[in-house]
Amino acid sequence: MSAIVLGVGAGVFILALLWVLVFLVCVLLSRVSGPARFSIIFVFFAALIITAVLLFFPRATEVTIQEVEIKIIDKFFIGRYVLLAILSIFFFGSLFLVLIHHVLEPIYAKPLRSY
Repeated sequence: MSAIVLGVGAGVFILALLWVLVFLVCVLLSRVSGPARFSIIFVFFAALIITAVLLFFPRATEVTIQEVEIKIIDKFFIGRYVLLAILSIFFFGSLFLVLIHHVLEPIYAKPLRSY
């Protein structure tokens, strides 16, 4: 079964990407002078053919097959949070030490020259 994002399959995103790229190529080719400007027509018809092929020959079946859902049980739940707490303590302790030793490092005044 293919992945579904935002309620639609990958084919919709492929078609959207195809037409965005075709639009950009057509905009770029519209700035060209001479007979190369007419290649916009070929790019547009090529995109139409690709879209027709993708719409009329889909790879996935229309009927979705129900799969058995596998439940994943986290048996190390408490240990994971203990590890997170210990790492958080070390992180904030290290951040405090960096603050003390680097950011708040004292700047000593230079002695005045007296003649």
